[in-house]
Amino acid sequence: MNSDSPSPALTILVHGLWQSGLELFVMRRRLQADGSMRAIFFSYPTVVGSMSNHVRRLIECARAHKAERLHFVGHSLGGLVVLRALEVTDDLPPGRAVLLGSPLQGSRTAQSLARLPFARALLGGALTEECVDWSPREWSGRREVGVIAGSVGLGVGRLVANLDDAHDGTVLVEETRLPGAKDHLVVATTHTGLLVSAKVAEQTRYFLEHGVFARPD
Repeated sequence: MNSDSPSPALTILVHGLWQSGLELFVMRRRLQADGSMRAIFFSYPTVVGSMSNHVRRLIECARAHKAERLHFVGHSLGGLVVLRALEVTDDLPPGRAVLLGSPLQGSRTAQSLARLPFARALLGGALTEECVDWSPREWSGRREVGVIAGSVGLGVGRLVANLDDAHDGTVLVEETRLPGAKDHLVVATTHTGLLVSAKVAEQTRYFLEHGVFARPD
């Protein structure tokens, strides 16, 4: 890259429940493939600490990296951490955000699990706060947000909850709807498959660059 080339946009990847961030390695590699984007992992203890703690640490991470453009990609619970962080700060560099399979309107799976003995401890305070003891959510921030949902219903959610509408095995498609979001896309993949799908990575990159998902003419 010569000195006249623009510096790559920075994208912070935020993992979901019971993950460490390495699950987003394939996504990171695909986003960085053409050199126009640099991606880093943000890791947090998903079942320890409150949502406000996770949000504070994500904002600190974002502010510590100097970038002219700053994007976010969050999977599942990670998407909720991203959205909460963007709700409470307006001094970050411009950019966009993509949320992958995030239960933005509560989670029937989490609510069913929470009824089992000791399950709330396994879910953690942040997920319980956002998906069990939840209230309807919409987006009114200045950053453009896109949401990708999966529609292949294979996953543990089917074993614990009545997922009677389209879902990705864990999260219902309707639970990923976010009034005020710029775009919403449903892809034929599972909840975990969102992390490794080439189509999801391609659509994520496209939204971060253009503010909409790519669709046939």
